Amino acid sequence: MKNFGGEILFLDRSDINTDEIIPARYLTEITKEALKPYLLEDIKLDGFLPETDLLNKKVVISRSNFGCGSSREHAPWAFEVNGINVTIAFRYARIFRQNMFNCGMLAIELAEDVIDGIFNRFADKKASLEMDLENSAFVITSGSEVQKIEFSVSEFDYDLVKSGGWVNFADKRY
Repeated sequence: MKNFGGEILFLDRSDINTDEIIPARYLTEITKEALKPYLLEDIKLDGFLPETDLLNKKVVISRSNFGCGSSREHAPWAFEVNGINVTIAFRYARIFRQNMFNCGMLAIELAEDVIDGIFNRFADKKASLEMDLENSAFVITSGSEVQKIEFSVSEFDYDLVKSGGWVNFADKRY
């Protein structure tokens, strides 16, 4: 199973689309690894510098409609190859969200007020997340500040994550 915790990257904007996650000009690459240096290269977010802001980040927390745009799997792959296996947002574009689970990754949806609270409490600090997948909860920590948050995913999506993605899930069952 993948690692589902680590330092958090806060992307404080709604409607981050798949072209901002991985620009379309790189979709001709034939390996996931080739996508690695281009993650969030074209994101429109004041002050964001991918070459420094992505260093050591393992979790993304964002706002609403995360992963909108085209339905390509390259966007989750670009996160995965960079060691980011958890995204958390108020809402997701449906296909992006399912592509995350199909790749054995987590796309956690939380209520808007919970997302607002996380941003208000942690976004301007170095924060990390520790996942408790078995109990559908995670803990965000920054210095002495700690917040536990529960979440839910469907049993099917949980099985995809535990299996490492759709291909492994299907191999075990069919």
